[in-house]
Amino acid sequence: MPKLMIDSIGPGVTVQDLGRPGWTAQGLSTGGAADRLALLEAAAILGTQVHAGLEMMGFGGVFRADTDTRIALTGAQMQADIDGVPLPPNISAVLRAGQKLTIGGAKRGVYGYLCFAGGITTPMIMQSRATHLTAAIGGLLQAGQSLPIGTDRDPLAPALRLTAADRCAGGVVRVMPGPQTDFFDAKTQSRFAQTTFTRSPRGNRQGVRLDHDGDGFTLAGGLNITSDLIVPGDIQMTGDGVPYVLLAECQTIGGYPKIGCITHCSGALLAQKKPGERIGFRYITVDHAERERHLLMSRINQWR
Repeated sequence: MPKLMIDSIGPGVTVQDLGRPGWTAQGLSTGGAADRLALLEAAAILGTQVHAGLEMMGFGGVFRADTDTRIALTGAQMQADIDGVPLPPNISAVLRAGQKLTIGGAKRGVYGYLCFAGGITTPMIMQSRATHLTAAIGGLLQAGQSLPIGTDRDPLAPALRLTAADRCAGGVVRVMPGPQTDFFDAKTQSRFAQTTFTRSPRGNRQGVRLDHDGDGFTLAGGLNITSDLIVPGDIQMTGDGVPYVLLAECQTIGGYPKIGCITHCSGALLAQKKPGERIGFRYITVDHAERERHLLMSRINQWR
């Protein structure tokens, strides 16, 4: 079986696919890629189904394959080259057997994805190859490891480039109201939508903290709530009113009130925000969010 050799690697590299839906009732969140669009983009570029790839949080590594295979680098814009020849993002390229692929730091964005035409073929666990660190499924990759990759059926296929929206360039994150939004009074909701936040250094694949100037966003009258279902994209407010946005590996139950939920289309944009970058939110209706989702799915189908 073809293999990918890891000569050196950054501190936050894992194998990720689209995760494990359907296990929430058993206490396991879906997990999977923090920027799911990046895997869909790579599949379009390589002309394949969505395979597992390497998710690189801020820094990549040095890799070699023992067979010719096409690759694509999507998500965050990362410094990369093959034997010294620059590798641009969002384009297919052939990595020849024995060539050295070097991926450095992220110039823009946080999560970069290295995908292969044959995918990474590590064993399936509960119908997925995704690493889920908080559930101890898989783990961080280490230098000296090798990973099985699938055979590229057409390594000489013409190179393809995808022009997609730049979600590392900022923008307003859209938020749907949720079942607890109205627990916050109208003044607090309005202040939340008008506040400019900063992505805190405190964050991981479970969620990120948002810092801001001024008072916290607390419930009217000190209302307490019962713990209930939480999902990626939910915006929880801690006891002192500090917002945390939940990401792919969030827990499944929580007791902090939720002022809203980031839309499907904005999830990748939020995940790619670096610490220190500014973030603004805008409320839209659930119907509007659903129309956006359908438009996004149409664009994904057209990418090929």
